[in-house]
Amino acid sequence: MINEKLINPESIVVVGGSEDITKAGGKVLRNLKDGRFRGNLFVVNPRADSVQGLVSYRDISLIPRCDLAIIAIPSKFCLQAVETLALEKDVRAFIILSAGFGEESEEGKVLEKKIAYIVSSVGGTLLGPNCIGLLNMNYSGVFTTPVPELRTDGVELISGSGAMAVFIMEMAMPHGVPFAGVWSVGNSAQTGIEDILEYLDYSYIEGKSSKVKLLYIENINNPLKFLKHASSLVRKGCRIAALKAGVSEAGMRAASSHTGAMASSDMAYDALMKKAGIIRCHSRTELVAVASVLLNKIPDGKRVGIITHAGGPAVILTDILSKSGIEIPSLSGPAAERLKENLFPGSSVANPVDFLATGTAQQLEMIIDACENEFSNIDAMAVIFGSPGLFPVNEAYDVLHKKMRSCKKPIYAILPSGINARKEMDEFVARGNIYFSDEAIFGNAFASVMNRPVPEMDKETVYSVDRKKIREIIDSSPAGYLDQTVVDELLLAAGIETAPSRYVTGAEEVEDALKHIGFPVVMKAVGPLHKSDAGGVVLNITDSETALKVFNRLIAIEGCKKVLVQKYISGEELFAGLTFERNFGHLLLAGPGGIFVEVIKDISYALVPVSEQVALNMIKSMKGYPLFKGIRGKEGVDERKFVEVLCRLSKLAEAAPEICELDLNPLIGTKNFVIAVDARIKIEKNY
Repeated sequence: MINEKLINPESIVVVGGSEDITKAGGKVLRNLKDGRFRGNLFVVNPRADSVQGLVSYRDISLIPRCDLAIIAIPSKFCLQAVETLALEKDVRAFIILSAGFGEESEEGKVLEKKIAYIVSSVGGTLLGPNCIGLLNMNYSGVFTTPVPELRTDGVELISGSGAMAVFIMEMAMPHGVPFAGVWSVGNSAQTGIEDILEYLDYSYIEGKSSKVKLLYIENINNPLKFLKHASSLVRKGCRIAALKAGVSEAGMRAASSHTGAMASSDMAYDALMKKAGIIRCHSRTELVAVASVLLNKIPDGKRVGIITHAGGPAVILTDILSKSGIEIPSLSGPAAERLKENLFPGSSVANPVDFLATGTAQQLEMIIDACENEFSNIDAMAVIFGSPGLFPVNEAYDVLHKKMRSCKKPIYAILPSGINARKEMDEFVARGNIYFSDEAIFGNAFASVMNRPVPEMDKETVYSVDRKKIREIIDSSPAGYLDQTVVDELLLAAGIETAPSRYVTGAEEVEDALKHIGFPVVMKAVGPLHKSDAGGVVLNITDSETALKVFNRLIAIEGCKKVLVQKYISGEELFAGLTFERNFGHLLLAGPGGIFVEVIKDISYALVPVSEQVALNMIKSMKGYPLFKGIRGKEGVDERKFVEVLCRLSKLAEAAPEICELDLNPLIGTKNFVIAVDARIKIEKNY
């Protein structure tokens, strides 16, 4: 738990402070002195009596009692220093800048665990080790630059990497993005991103706390805690964007089931962010651009007026926004005609409104006023205004500065002239404005914000499962793949419809099964894990003679224990499954079957529990969603029936957390039903 000593200390000691500001201990001391900290500041340096004009203590045991210790000494000395500070000097907040811990070796990992234990044992808070520190309204406890002037209406940055925090600030500040605070968690020995979100959630004050949070994530130790507090902040009115590292194919794990093979830890992180209502970004550029949009007023609708004196960038922006579901409405009627009369010949007011390279600041103001007051089909304005080098653009930027503050509809400034108008752009930022340098970067960021996920509420679905029966089955089954008869029982208890079937072990049982089920049938070898690869599946059998021949061949396959005789059902192939992601819980996957799931990997996913609305969103997000509506003469699939299957799988996972892999592949769907025709379930008893 983050305590007040870390947030607002009355006294700080820098252990390892020095005159050399090229070293962490020297630079953090300089930043503290130059910053807003007004409390008592102490230094420990065994080789100096004075450091940067402050009295230096040669031994840590000699310092007065203190609230916060910022430690910048070799890792091998940190444990002893923390013991002395925590047990003898009543220090209850620690920032360890030093590297050489868990990121470097197993020994280092053991060392940081010991330090975290000592800090926790006295009710203290630890940031790091291997971090750049903490920058907030009370003190500049970082050893890096830049150190931005902080504003409560700026963004709060929480980063798993100190270097990334610096690079994000370096990218954001020149474009006018203000900051309210910077947290660096480093190795997260005690305090991770989710712990900081918890603090920001509990301490949030409407009108005073920062409303925009940026996250750079390398790892989350407690995803459920992360979900709880991130979604709570979003529901309070905050907006969160996150960049997650570690998404390559190299991070994907292999597994024996379709579900396990297709799932990845990145899917779990992605599902976690969607469930929390977080905007997922994939680069620093995108993260900063999204923050720039979030710091403005969010439009009431998705209709954008593009104002430009450069046709090319406006076309690019129109394409990007249109493809993302953002409307660029046509402007017409008397208001459009009046506006056109006040522009130079050749200008266009169709939207984009192009008032040519020679357009003036006065014309820009008229266009903005028209979009604000006369065009009711405009919700926001994107203004692209650079300089062809013909004349200064100060007046145009003055108009933008004024209108960005006075207009009710948000205005986004896209200023592409980094050479011709560099001086004017810097002045624009100095006046407290934010700009975008590229129309494509803005367009994608704006679309991400307008299409951002809404925090998912863990609503109870209307579907129920036989929890008592499910528990009886799971408790009486050994770990591993469940026998097919047990799988059938489990699906029945979950309310998931399966095709009529019987298991046979001898030829004499085949005829009886056929009489019970009726033709046509499918016959499957039960035992080999991948039946199709073993030639263990035969479809559309229509007579007894063929069925007996198929049975004799299948039962002879190595590993085959019995043969499933099942009613052959035609329709669209679908896929659904569950996989357990450690720390996250169950991930529910769904998609069209056949080539879509095997080759194209058209998969949607969500973290359990899943509501009807989330299940429906999963279906609609599939590339193969048109299959549900019916194409090329096919009747399609009742998506409500598939929603029911997904919700029942979600309830099954809640009732039986021991399920580590579940495949329904394929399900057969029509306008009347969605039926499981092949299923495989694996359980583990000790997660």
